Amino acid sequence: MTPLDRRTLNRTTLSRQLLLDRASTPPYEVVRRLVGLQAQDPEPPYVGLWSRIADFTTDGLTDLLHDRAVVRGTMFRGTQHLVTADDYRWLRPTLQPLLTRWQRGAFGRSTAGLDLGELTAAARELLAGGTVSRPELARALGERWPDRDPVGLARSVQGLLPILHPPPDGVWGRRGPTPFVLAEQWLGGPLADRADTERLVLRYLAAFGPASVRDVQAWSGMTRLRSVLEGLRPRLAVRRDRDGRELFDLPDAPVADPDTPAPVRFLALLDNVLVGYDDRSRLVADHQRVHLMVHPPVTVDGFVRGLWRIERDKETGAALLDVRLFEPLSPAEEDAVTGEGLRLLRFAAPDTAEHDLHLRPLDP
Repeated sequence: MTPLDRRTLNRTTLSRQLLLDRASTPPYEVVRRLVGLQAQDPEPPYVGLWSRIADFTTDGLTDLLHDRAVVRGTMFRGTQHLVTADDYRWLRPTLQPLLTRWQRGAFGRSTAGLDLGELTAAARELLAGGTVSRPELARALGERWPDRDPVGLARSVQGLLPILHPPPDGVWGRRGPTPFVLAEQWLGGPLADRADTERLVLRYLAAFGPASVRDVQAWSGMTRLRSVLEGLRPRLAVRRDRDGRELFDLPDAPVADPDTPAPVRFLALLDNVLVGYDDRSRLVADHQRVHLMVHPPVTVDGFVRGLWRIERDKETGAALLDVRLFEPLSPAEEDAVTGEGLRLLRFAAPDTAEHDLHLRPLDP
């Protein structure tokens, strides 16, 4: 079988991720197709959907959050994600080994020597009455264990218990204390009673494949997935890239034509298409990776070429899209970036008619 080159992997990934042509698919179906959206802050999931869905508006996601069709919680890699409620029910139990490690690694000092079962039971009791903010939970747990870091105790609960953060948390433009609620209460029923790691891997491959074992692990935060993929091998297509790495995929999943045009896209901060691989070279150069942890990127011809941010003039309220480039663009590429950038401003800053865009080299 012919090895898959970088450009073929790029176009295949963009096609799976709905980044070649905006879809007319409802937001719920896109969240499901992508197996969730990175949601450390409220705005990135909205930008992620805007970049993929034709005529997307913020209400399209906000309504799903209020209807409890989409939920926000600590998921892949121990980070906040939006997933469909149906997916959360089986994903959360499947990701529990990762979340146990995450709690131990991030907040192990706060809980060293503490009976985690006792902490879990105390938190569940405090949350039994409904939604409690993280500061309120921290104060209550701190009163019970006054010699411990109360914030560390409260944040540990996100790994120990299925916790959701209901709206207005996660809604466009909203900032404030993070609310905690027990997932089974918010969803009106229990979660799955067992992990389903094969389902996790197959859903990932549908949205991100072809991909290696290390890619699946980097996306999910899970370890020891090689045995899962080996068990699935008879049901999968197995390919290789130009470096000889073994790439797994669904057998009926198409591989894109490397010459397919790829339009300019302003991607969300930490969009999973960027961080969902161990080997990110299909979209990102190695020297660019460090920048993408704090700034969202713009892609040109399918590859990251710059970073962007929206600023507001304090006096006039005008919205400025500041685009910093890793390398110069051709005149045609500049026109394409400008056109897509102004569309982004109309989406992200609809309250002002004054929009401007600056293209400049990335500061050394």
